Amino acid sequence: MNTKILKNFGTRLKYIRKEKGLTQEELAEKVGIHPTYVGKIESGKSNLSLLMIFRISRALGIKLYEMFEFDN
Repeated sequence: MNTKILKNFGTRLKYIRKEKGLTQEELAEKVGIHPTYVGKIESGKSNLSLLMIFRISRALGIKLYEMFEFDN
């Protein structure tokens, strides 16, 4: 697995989360996951399923493709 993609995704998630004014704890509650899992995603240490990415995008109120708007 290309860890650069995971890190880019995590950075993008963190940016959007902060833009929406949410803490990791608040996002975790909306998604139904543990706050430490959000931290692992944001640091690029977790390989997510498509379903989890979809749940996160819904919790953030954005379209799925917006999660991937980053440069490789």
